[in-house]
Amino acid sequence: MFVIDMLSKKTVMPTAETALPGRTAPIPTSEHHFVNGRSLKGPYPEGSEVAYFGMGCFWGAERLFWKIPGVHVTAVGYSGGLTPNPTYHETTTGLTGHAEIVKVVFDPKEVSYGQLLKVFFEEHDPTQGMRQGNDIGTTYRSAIYTTTSEQEAEAKAALDAFQAALDASGRSLRITTEIAPVGEFYYAEDYHQQYLAKNPGGYCGLKGTGVSCPMG
Repeated sequence: MFVIDMLSKKTVMPTAETALPGRTAPIPTSEHHFVNGRSLKGPYPEGSEVAYFGMGCFWGAERLFWKIPGVHVTAVGYSGGLTPNPTYHETTTGLTGHAEIVKVVFDPKEVSYGQLLKVFFEEHDPTQGMRQGNDIGTTYRSAIYTTTSEQEAEAKAALDAFQAALDASGRSLRITTEIAPVGEFYYAEDYHQQYLAKNPGGYCGLKGTGVSCPMG
């Protein structure tokens, strides 16, 4: 009963009263991308755009995006919650409200936001609510955090298109992806950045629905 109770609490978003207090200073983290050596925090090339995606565990999700031509740099962190400058262990309690997020800096002349959305919807299951496979909790929810009104409109259109594709496939599944303007993005600890490049045999729980997203 104790284990079930703990899991149920991790799937409920905290309130301002129940959220962990966090800290005023950022936690230590990497400055450069382990794979391509570029600055994680900028400055970025002129004309770059930034996108934020939550697909469950951020290790495998980040690897998907850094391999895409036109993506300048990626980083993992936490966003969407209440606790300032959280640690990984704090997020896993469910008491920060943050999701595990991948920050994607890209050149829109080489890869469109629509193409990134297609990867997002096809490479994880956006219908699972506060979980992704065996990873359970608010931190593993599906999320798109947008930086412009154009991104928000395109993300909502992609969600509608993918829902229609799921319906056409005969699946009785409803998308639970959260779409919202991005708030503060907090960089994750050094060992999480580009984790699967540092640990090639590491865990990756990503699994899509097998349905194609008609975007990009």
